[in-house]
Amino acid sequence: MLTNNAPLLSPDVVTKALREFQLQVTPGQIAAIQRYMVMLLAWNEKVNLTAIRDPLEVLYRHFCESMYAAAAVPLQVGRLADVGSGGGFPGLALKIARPELQVFLIESNVKKATFLAEVVRELNLTDTRVLVSRYEELGEEITPLDFVCSRALGEFDKFLNWARSERVAAGRAVLWVGGRDVDEIKKFTGWNWGEPISIPHSLQRFLLIGSRQDEPQQ
Repeated sequence: MLTNNAPLLSPDVVTKALREFQLQVTPGQIAAIQRYMVMLLAWNEKVNLTAIRDPLEVLYRHFCESMYAAAAVPLQVGRLADVGSGGGFPGLALKIARPELQVFLIESNVKKATFLAEVVRELNLTDTRVLVSRYEELGEEITPLDFVCSRALGEFDKFLNWARSERVAAGRAVLWVGGRDVDEIKKFTGWNWGEPISIPHSLQRFLLIGSRQDEPQQ
């Protein structure tokens, strides 16, 4: 495993941060976050996983914002696909927060997918698969899904049509979006959208949760 000289954040710092996002964690979850962060910052020197370098900011912006969905939605059990997983946010962070989830990490970039597979192996995460593919090419490999999520995808129309299609049949979509995206997303048909949920310590960043309407797109 690649190593990194960045200091680990203490368990107290990790616990305090997650509490600010309404999350209670175990010592094992804290250790997993610490190990994951060391790997992320080490791999980031060669593979562009995140523009954020400061460990405390990584904790708040990536881990806490991702895990917040576990408290706000809430996510407990079920099948979840993270589209465009990149460095593993939100999918891997949610798996740490809710170990009962069955998680699919969809990432088309081979180097990023290799990193994800290494984290899954290092943290001994069960029921977690890395799929090296464009999401549009997937169907029966992941269906049926209880949740489909994305934190930095951007192409909402195409993504939401795929997610609600008969071959994917995702029950709910969980999106991390900016304030300007909310009105645009709510215009898309086929989903019933709840009110945006403000993410703590974030300016104009929201969770937007949609439930698939009964008639999926063919």
